[in-house]
Amino acid sequence: MNELVAVALITVLAVISPGPDFAMVTRNSYAYGRRSGLLAALGIACGVQVHVLYTVLGVALVISQSPLLFMAMKVLGAGYLVYLGYQSLTNTAVLSLEGDGARSPSPLAAFRSGFLTNALNPKTMLFVVSAYTQVVQAGSTLATDFAYGFFMSFAHWLWFSLVAVFFSSAALRRKMLARQRVLDRVIGVALIGLGGTVMFAGKL
Repeated sequence: MNELVAVALITVLAVISPGPDFAMVTRNSYAYGRRSGLLAALGIACGVQVHVLYTVLGVALVISQSPLLFMAMKVLGAGYLVYLGYQSLTNTAVLSLEGDGARSPSPLAAFRSGFLTNALNPKTMLFVVSAYTQVVQAGSTLATDFAYGFFMSFAHWLWFSLVAVFFSSAALRRKMLARQRVLDRVIGVALIGLGGTVMFAGKL
């Protein structure tokens, strides 16, 4: 039971900490509506399973012990965040509550944005690795390990679905879309800054 509480506490603290996932869901929700935000949240939850899978299978140990492989993952993750930030900074499309459906990303694109943001984030990798190596007992069964992984994904999905619902409400969207250019630039700078932090931080 103590192990379960520890995993739950670590997961909740990690999920609610602001980061690339939060920025991604926020923008998808206020810019394109609730469906895009919820699909991005689902993509994030599935992205967590990428980290769970290779952690449970032991690949994470290899990555964490290989500077070259870990650097490659950092570059991929940071590069994707910078790319997203650049897209937000240079966005010139004017969105509105009425008639913006043609500009909305496809369901697959909305899902993919959340999935890649999480799957390419080395901080999520270290969170998952830490949860398993520091809290979960070495002798636990695969079923138990994957159950913890499912809980991590569920917690991400629940939190970011709530974020999507909040930021996609009509009243809030109307206010945020009226300040779209400013918000796009703030989110763009935040994503680029997060990418730089991932890339150059001495420790993640």
